[in-house]
Amino acid sequence: MATPTRISSFREFYPFYLLEHQNTTSRVLHFTGTGLLLLLMLVAFLLGQYGWLWWLPVIGYGFAWVGHFFFEKNKPATFRYPIYSLASDFVLFFQLLTGKQKFKVK
Repeated sequence: MATPTRISSFREFYPFYLLEHQNTTSRVLHFTGTGLLLLLMLVAFLLGQYGWLWWLPVIGYGFAWVGHFFFEKNKPATFRYPIYSLASDFVLFFQLLTGKQKFKVK
């Protein structure tokens, strides 16, 4: 699906985001990357290892981009809508965690 011409709100963006995340493996990779990112952030702060925080974008984007390029076969929306995309990653993570969204879409 092509990105709508211009998205001007998160409410408008999130349905598009979900359409770009239909593959089960991609959703698992996004969930894993976001979960590891949150865990790393927590441990780094608890242990005072702030130098570990530079790994956050590597972990967060690494898992997600593998999902997009190899499983979804689409371009991450991060390039065009970085803030909405980042927020959507966390919303999807918590929706998957609570069962509001499913890992298997189709």
